[in-house]
Amino acid sequence: MSKEPVLREAVLSWLEHAGGVSPKSQSPGMLMLQPHWEDVVAAVAAAAPRDEHPDLYTLGKGDGTLNQWTLLVESGLAYVAGLIAVGAPLSLAEVADDFVAFCTGPAPVAERWLLLNGTFPHGTRIPLGQYTLQTFTADELLKTVPMPALHSIQPWSHALDLITGAPFLHLPKPGHKVTRPPDRSDATSPHPEAQHWQALLPLMLWDEELLQVDSVFTVARGRCFDLNHQDVPTRQDQHTGDAETEVRATGDFRVQAADLPALTAFCTTISAKIDAVMAGRTHSRRIPKERAQRLQDAATRLLDAYQRTRHHDSVGETDYGKLLLDYVVCLELLLRSSNDRGGRGISSTLQNRASALFLSPEEQNHARALTREAYNARSCYAHGRAIKEQTEKEQQEKLQAVRLLTQKVILRWLILTPSGPEDLEPLLDAAPGPGREEHIDQPLRNFFTTTPPRRRPADIAPA
Repeated sequence: MSKEPVLREAVLSWLEHAGGVSPKSQSPGMLMLQPHWEDVVAAVAAAAPRDEHPDLYTLGKGDGTLNQWTLLVESGLAYVAGLIAVGAPLSLAEVADDFVAFCTGPAPVAERWLLLNGTFPHGTRIPLGQYTLQTFTADELLKTVPMPALHSIQPWSHALDLITGAPFLHLPKPGHKVTRPPDRSDATSPHPEAQHWQALLPLMLWDEELLQVDSVFTVARGRCFDLNHQDVPTRQDQHTGDAETEVRATGDFRVQAADLPALTAFCTTISAKIDAVMAGRTHSRRIPKERAQRLQDAATRLLDAYQRTRHHDSVGETDYGKLLLDYVVCLELLLRSSNDRGGRGISSTLQNRASALFLSPEEQNHARALTREAYNARSCYAHGRAIKEQTEKEQQEKLQAVRLLTQKVILRWLILTPSGPEDLEPLLDAAPGPGREEHIDQPLRNFFTTTPPRRRPADIAPA
């Protein structure tokens, strides 16, 4: 007789006795004392040896001791026993099949999942370096949790329904310990999205609307998805009459099915450019190393400010100054290098280089004026001087304008930055000049013609 049927029969035999224990007495210790539990443990050891399923065994034990808490609680068996005790209608055959799959399925690999507040079409699956942007069907999500047979009555069932079709960035974390509760190092940091900037940045550069991280999870498919209802922002959606349904709250970042091929091409190209810059971290020369660090610092600072600009909500004078400071520092990181000497003329340098990234006189003048105004406000804030008085609406409009300029500068910097030991600043300083067409104008036109973001830039003529 094969090992899996033996395990299945042992579980069914144990459930007959465990379900008869009073609900008030159903502690894990009491359930382990019920007849046939030792048979279950022995059958698991035979069907799922430690060298194939180390996650089922107690860490640090040389004798291959099974972790009975994992088998009983994390698998959902204890929960099943409680349901049987109160007479809940269950298919014990399906429960037994789920437990066998829990024990003998592929060893889980920990993943980090970032829930985004955007809306993407069904079937979205876009590689972003080591990450994948994906919308999951109900069946796909059900396979991430133990005991799918209990979906309709599990505590997490409503939360799974809420995130069906939601966009996730997920990243494998081989060797990462899967814990329950999961490692919250991402979720408890002030701005967890900054740790995942290489995947988020291409999406941010695709559209002007804000795309933000709502929650961060550790997932081991088939083992645990520590998902609580409170982790998913919701709103009440009224369909017909007075009936309201709770649905996932989303932002303004929306991708239609018709846009998916263009988004995929854009993200693939930008991810490759980010990877090319970041490869300089291991380069033997100074400029590639510095360039990689400058990109990372600029992107994480932009994300920090980006996350605090949620839905363009009102911000106080202090936050307004901080956000402007973050955006201007992004521009400084990208448009100045260690080759620039002295502290004077920073504003002029930023204005000239920012404007050189645009092709039409109108866009150049706009970039120059906005950079100058933002830098002046940044200097007032940094030196404790009052920023020019503005109404709340004017502040919001200015913040959005500076954010959009910063995003455009990062995108054009990525398009134009050389992958070798040269740097971009001398090319920008030489414009206008004989090399501008070759090194700036034509690469920008080529990129925005073949791989444009959602909105074609105003300085690029229609194809």
